Amino acid sequence: MKPNSKVLIIAGSDSSGGAGIQADIKTITALGSYAMTAITAITAQNTIGVKSIVPVPPKEISNQILFTAKDINPDAIKIGMLHSTKVIESVINSLKIIKVKRIVLDPVMVAKGGVKLIADDAIKLLKNKLIKIVTLLTPNIPEAEILTNTKIKCKEDMIFAAYKLIEIGAKNVLIKGGHLNSEIVEDIFVSKSDIKIFKSKRFKTKNTHGTGCTLSSAITTFLSCGKPIKKSCELGINYVSSAIRTNPEYGEGHGPINHLHTINIERKFR
Repeated sequence: MKPNSKVLIIAGSDSSGGAGIQADIKTITALGSYAMTAITAITAQNTIGVKSIVPVPPKEISNQILFTAKDINPDAIKIGMLHSTKVIESVINSLKIIKVKRIVLDPVMVAKGGVKLIADDAIKLLKNKLIKIVTLLTPNIPEAEILTNTKIKCKEDMIFAAYKLIEIGAKNVLIKGGHLNSEIVEDIFVSKSDIKIFKSKRFKTKNTHGTGCTLSSAITTFLSCGKPIKKSCELGINYVSSAIRTNPEYGEGHGPINHLHTINIERKFR
C-alpha cells in the first residue's frame, strides 16, 4: 500500500521505544501514513524510569524541520517534548516558514515515572505563544493543571480547565482523563463553540507507557488525511484503547502499548 498522508513529528526520542518519536513513528505507520522526524532530545530510559536527557541544539532542530519539509511537505505536524525556551522559539520560527495548517501539540511535561521534562520558563512561553498557533492541544490532567494553575478532580474541573486554555488562546483542546479514578475514562474535547465527551473502558494494567504520545500522533494522522477534528479525536482514542487492551506486557515497570494492532502481516512474511 502507499501512504495516505505525510506527517512530521517534532519530539524527543525514547530509547525503550514505547513513547516519544519511536511511538509516534509506529503509530503513524500503523495507521497508513508516512512519518518524518525532527528530534528535540535524546533520552536514555526504560519502563522503570528516565536515566538521562540530552538536548539537541535548537539550530539543529530547526534544520531538521525546514530541510525535511522543503523536500517532503507534511500534511500535518505533531509536536511533543520541547524542553527549553530556545527550542520552543526555534520551533515557532520554523512553523512560520513552512506554514502547515494542521498542528497537534502534546505538551509533554512529566515522564510516567515523575521526572520533569520541561523548564518553567519554557512552560510560560508555550502558554503565551505556541498554543495560539496550533490546531489542537492534548494535555493530560497533570499537564492541564500546570497550564491553567488549577486542580482537576472531576469531569467538571476538566471542562473548566479546557475553557481556561481556550481563553489563553488555544483553538481546540482535548483533555485526557486517564489520571482520574473511574471505571470509564472520559476524554473531553472543547472548542469555542463545542464540547464533546469521549468515553472508553478502563483496562486494569500498568502498561500504559506512551499513551499520550500515541494518541496525539494518531489524531494528527487522521487530521492529515482530511478527517474533521472531533472525528480524528474519536478515532485516535479508539486506536489507543485497543493498543492498551492488547499490550505486549514488556518490561518491569510501565510497559509499552501495542502500536501494531491495526496491522495484518501477510502469511509470506511470517
